[in-house]
Amino acid sequence: MRFPLLFSLAMIAATSGCSGDKAGPADAQPAAKPAREAPASARRHDESSYAEPGKVRITDLALDLNLDFDQKQLAGTATYTLDWTDPKATALVLDTRELTIRQVDGEADGAWAPLPFTLADADPVFGSKLTIEAPQRNPRIRVSYHTAPTASGLQWLEPSMTEGKELPFMFSQSQAIHARSWVPLQDTPSVRFTYSARVNTRPDVMVLMSADNDPAAVRDGEYVFSMPQPIPSYLLAIAAGDLVFKPISARSGVWAEPAMVERATAEFADTEQMIAATEKLYGPYRWERYDMLVLPPSFPFGGMENPRLSFITPTVIVGDKSLVSLIAHELAHSWSGNLVTNATWKDIWLNEGFTTYVQGRITEALYGEEMAEMERQIDQAGLKKDLAGMSPADQALALPPLAERDPDEALSEVAYVKGAWFLQFLEQRFGREVFDPFLRGWFDDHAFQSADTDQFVAYLKQNLLPKNPNAVLPEELDAWLNQPGIPAFAPPARSRMFSNVDTARIAWRGSAQLPNPQITVDWGTQAWVHFLEGMGNTLKPEQLAQLDAAYGFSGTPNGEIAMRWYPLALRSGYLEARPAAGEFIERVGRRKLILPIYEELAKTPDGLAFAREAFERARPGYHPITTASVEAVLARAGAVLPGRAAAETPEQSGQP
Repeated sequence: MRFPLLFSLAMIAATSGCSGDKAGPADAQPAAKPAREAPASARRHDESSYAEPGKVRITDLALDLNLDFDQKQLAGTATYTLDWTDPKATALVLDTRELTIRQVDGEADGAWAPLPFTLADADPVFGSKLTIEAPQRNPRIRVSYHTAPTASGLQWLEPSMTEGKELPFMFSQSQAIHARSWVPLQDTPSVRFTYSARVNTRPDVMVLMSADNDPAAVRDGEYVFSMPQPIPSYLLAIAAGDLVFKPISARSGVWAEPAMVERATAEFADTEQMIAATEKLYGPYRWERYDMLVLPPSFPFGGMENPRLSFITPTVIVGDKSLVSLIAHELAHSWSGNLVTNATWKDIWLNEGFTTYVQGRITEALYGEEMAEMERQIDQAGLKKDLAGMSPADQALALPPLAERDPDEALSEVAYVKGAWFLQFLEQRFGREVFDPFLRGWFDDHAFQSADTDQFVAYLKQNLLPKNPNAVLPEELDAWLNQPGIPAFAPPARSRMFSNVDTARIAWRGSAQLPNPQITVDWGTQAWVHFLEGMGNTLKPEQLAQLDAAYGFSGTPNGEIAMRWYPLALRSGYLEARPAAGEFIERVGRRKLILPIYEELAKTPDGLAFAREAFERARPGYHPITTASVEAVLARAGAVLPGRAAAETPEQSGQP
C-alpha cells in the first residue's frame, strides 16, 4: 500500500458503530479483546486478531455473495475449509466487524447441520469475536451473514460520485483489519488461504476481485472468481462499477471507467517493462496477471497491492508519468508483501520497507539513477520531519506489541522509508553483486509464507552477514531495527538535480527574480516538490502571488504539488489560494494529499469553519477511512480553539 496512514483510525468506531443485530442461538457476550493465544514466538502473536490459528486454520474460503447497491450490502455465505492443528480444539474463532450473522452450519459425513455460535459485543477497534462451537471438528464450516451499509472496508458511491455519472460504484479496502467488516475471517496476515467466489449483482456493472479476472468477461450479473495462490485476509478485494479493460501487454492491463481508461493506459504504459525489470532482479512474477484498477478520486490511498489487481488512485495520472513510481511500488508488493508477508502488523516494515526499496530499484532500471535518488531524498526528508512528532517506540522498525492499538495507528513513514534505508545500507555495505542474490533468496525461500523480524534477522545472519563478517556490526544492526531515529551512519540520498533546484530557490529568495525558464522547463514533479519543500515555514503573500502567477500552483492537478503548496499558502496568509484548496479537498479523497490541507485550515477559527463546510460537501464522496481521519483533525482543532467564533477573521484573531 502506498502511502502510509498518518492519523489514528480510532474515530472509525463513531462512523461505523455496531449494527445491533446479533442473531444466533447463544446470547451475546461482553466485548472481548483479541485472544491472547500462547504463540510459538512472541513476534508472531497478532494482537489485532481474535483468531486462534495455532488451533485451527482456514486453508480455503468459498464466497457466494449478492451485491446490492440499493441496500449497500453484501449478503450470502462464506464457507471455510479447515485444518485442525490442535487435537484438543473444538471451536473456530473468527474476526467480524458490524456483520449480522444469520446462521452457521458445519459439514460432517457429507451433510450440513447447524452449529451453535456466539457473537460478542463490539470492541471499537477490533470488532466482534465470533466463536463457533464445533465439537466434531468439522472439515468445513459455512457462515451465512450480511454486511452493514457502514462497513469500514467498503465504499458505496452514487453515480454522481463517479467519472461517468451513470452507474454506481463500490470497492473494498481490507488493509489492515477491515476485511472483517465484509467477510468473517481469521483476519490476521499470519493466515493464508486460497479462495473462490460467486458474486451476483445488477447486470449493467462489472465485478472484479483480487483473483483471476478475465479481460474478456462480459457483464451479465453473475461473476465467478478463483485465487489459487494462498493470500492473507487483507489482500481480499472486490470492486464493481462501470468498468472496461484495455491491455498494456499479454499479462497486464488497466480496468477503469470508460472516460478514464485511455489516459490511464497511456500513463501506465511502462508496466510490462517494470515487471520484466523486477523479474530480472528477484525472480519470476508468480501471480499470472498484473492488472490495475483505477478507482474514483475517493480512494483513500495511493494504491493497494491486491494480488493480480492493484487498486490505483487517479491522482497519479498527471500526463507525464512523473508519479508512476506508485505503480512500481504496488508491483513490487508482488514479491515483498504479497509473496512474503509480515506475520503481524508490528512487523509491517517487512512489507513496506522491502517494497519501497524494490520500488527504487525498478525506478532506477527504467528511469535512471537520478530519478530514483530524487525520490529517495524526498522520502528521507519527509521521514526526518515525521520523526520529530513520534514516540521513540514507534521509530523502531521492529515495533513493540501493538496491544489495543489499531494497527493503522502504528503505520508510518518509518516502515516505508527507514525500512528501505536499512536495505540500502546493507546494499552499500555488501555491494549489489552480493545483496541482490540474498534478497532474491529471501523471496524464494519464504514464498507464500508469513514471516516476522526475528526470522529475517536469522536469515540475514545465516545468508548475508557471513559473506563479509566485518561489514555490519551488531550495534549497527540493533540501531536500525530496535532504536529510535535514523542511525548517524546511515548513507543519505543526494540528488545532483536537487542541487540546481536549491540554487534556483536561494537566488529567488534573495533577488525576487524567478529562475530562467530554460532552467525550470525540464523540472518534473520531484523537482517542484523539492523547490516547495525548501521554502521554509512561511513566505510573504506577495512572494506566493509571484510564484502562483508564474507556475499556476493554485488549481494544479498534481496532488503531490497541491499537498505542499496549499499548506504553505494558508500558513502564509495567501488567502487567494483558499478557494482552490477547498475545491481540491472536495474533489480528492486520498488521505495523504488532503489531510495536510485540513490540518492547516484548522489552525485558525475562520479556516476551521471553511474546512468544516468543505468537509460537509465532500463527505458523501469520502471513504469511511478518510471520513474518520478528517473528523479526528477537525475534532482536535475544535478542542484547541474553544469559544472562538467560527466566522472570526484572521485579522480579528491575530493569526495569518
